[in-house]
Amino acid sequence: MENHKQQKHHTLLVASLIFGMFFGAGNLIFPVQLGQNAGSNWFLATVGFVITGTVVPFLAMLAVATTRANGVYDIAKPVAPWFGTLFLVMLHLTIGPFFGTPRTAATAFSMGVAPFLPAKFQTLGMLIFSALFFGLAYFLSFKQSNILAWIGKYLNPLFLVLLLIILVLGLVLPMGNLHQAVGSAYQHHVVLQGFLDGYNTMDGIALLALAVTVVFAVQGLGYQGNQVPKMIAKAGLLSIVAEALLYAALVLLGASSLGTLKVAANGGDAFSQIVAHYTGNFGTLFTGLVVTLAVFTTAMGLFASFAQDMHRAFPKVSYVNWLRVIALGSFVTANAGLTNIVTWAVPVLMFMYPIALSLITLSLLSKFFNRDKVVYRGMLLLVVGPALLDALANSPLATMSWAATLVNTYHNVVPFASLGMGWVVPGLVGLGLGYGGYVIKNRLANAVVNPD
Repeated sequence: MENHKQQKHHTLLVASLIFGMFFGAGNLIFPVQLGQNAGSNWFLATVGFVITGTVVPFLAMLAVATTRANGVYDIAKPVAPWFGTLFLVMLHLTIGPFFGTPRTAATAFSMGVAPFLPAKFQTLGMLIFSALFFGLAYFLSFKQSNILAWIGKYLNPLFLVLLLIILVLGLVLPMGNLHQAVGSAYQHHVVLQGFLDGYNTMDGIALLALAVTVVFAVQGLGYQGNQVPKMIAKAGLLSIVAEALLYAALVLLGASSLGTLKVAANGGDAFSQIVAHYTGNFGTLFTGLVVTLAVFTTAMGLFASFAQDMHRAFPKVSYVNWLRVIALGSFVTANAGLTNIVTWAVPVLMFMYPIALSLITLSLLSKFFNRDKVVYRGMLLLVVGPALLDALANSPLATMSWAATLVNTYHNVVPFASLGMGWVVPGLVGLGLGYGGYVIKNRLANAVVNPD
């Protein structure tokens, strides 16, 4: 009985850790933005969004646990050691200085500072705010201060309480009904569009890098071997159910807000306007402050993860110098503005996610082929090309004549390519060919060993 209670306590503890790792700037702003864009089609859009926003990160954690990987490099290494290093760098640049960490500061500014600044001071305000934000993140990461644990312990729960208050107000005093105009992207293939929008949370690729923290935490509780993925499965399932419910509530909040508001330029602006509607300037200021502190913990976590993994991959560059790289890079990118960050993140994520999803799939199935490089290479070889073309199709370059011709040909030839999923069929073919090659190789090896 005591052991059962202890396991239940551990499950809740790990679920809380996983939820805390999930929830960042993107998890707040993108469901609200999706609600405003999807309008009356909010339910089907939410279904797609939940798959990439919760199920894929959950599978990423299981992939790390089942393969007993010590990081994202180990997940990609079976393809080739150089590919493991390349994928690690690409992943950390994506969730780090290119998009992930700049988005934390941009969201904090959009929600906590921008509503109180005149339009003519917005650019200067963001410059000063982001310098202070990333400068402090660098200093505290360099000093390895325990303020991150303090903020996570007290401020994140406070943020969730405030968020729940806004969600309850949205339910009791809705700004409008759910029968709202549907944006052009959600007129057709609604579930698929929600699935692709879920890429924006970056959780699927981020959890490949951060899941090892969960694995170590579970091992620290005394679990070993097959007990680790079982505990992660139970705790992760609890966490993603809570996350899915929160996503659905935020989508509903965004959709109903169209009864009073217009579609905002981005989810940060949308949420800020909704908070102002219900709580006025004081509520906006207070929520902005708490959100700033909440996303600050995310930024510090990404700073440390980036510097540690990059130093491990390139030991000649110190941990501190890698911290300087991410701090400076994040500052520069953040000043492009939240809307621009989101716009440019889309093509990069359209390229990264197919590779990440392929690696997750291969890791989960790896016991059937002993992580053989033939299977890994077979699938990845046929995924990379379509992923690049999906990225091109969603980039500003797509309007150029040469790119438009290439993309149109791709959409007409490859199944599901016009829906942003052109990598799926080639990936399955590559997986089949790779497994076939693995079987043939093993049979030939056995024939040599046992000629009779």
